[in-house]
Amino acid sequence: MRRSALVAVAVPLLSAATPTATVEVDLTALRNSHGTIHACMTRNPAFFPNCKKDPEALKQSVPADVRRLEFTGVPVGRYALSVFHDENANQKLDTLVGIPKEGFGFSRNPVIRFGPPRFDKVSIELPSGFTRTSVRMQYLL
Repeated sequence: MRRSALVAVAVPLLSAATPTATVEVDLTALRNSHGTIHACMTRNPAFFPNCKKDPEALKQSVPADVRRLEFTGVPVGRYALSVFHDENANQKLDTLVGIPKEGFGFSRNPVIRFGPPRFDKVSIELPSGFTRTSVRMQYLL
């Protein structure tokens, strides 16, 4: 019985405030200011690059004339960021036979060959405090 009482007292002592980060993302090479920019940051490789169904993903949508995104209160850790330029504002990345017709980009600005990059190739470690990064938009069509 004493053992249970010790555990109940020890659990609250282990909890502490989770450190957080603020991330500024500069968007470069947008071809125009039409439509919307959609950005999504995820820690889960299973939900990358489309983290629409990730309940823990951090998402933002802004008018395409905005060139800087800011995510605040982000729990520290490893994240991958995907961005797409929804030029016709239909809430999806339009493709033609699987090739994106609208702009896209990822953290760490990888060279795109066939298909999206792997999570580990674009993920960045976010420490507590402030981090600034950039995403260069790419257009294939």
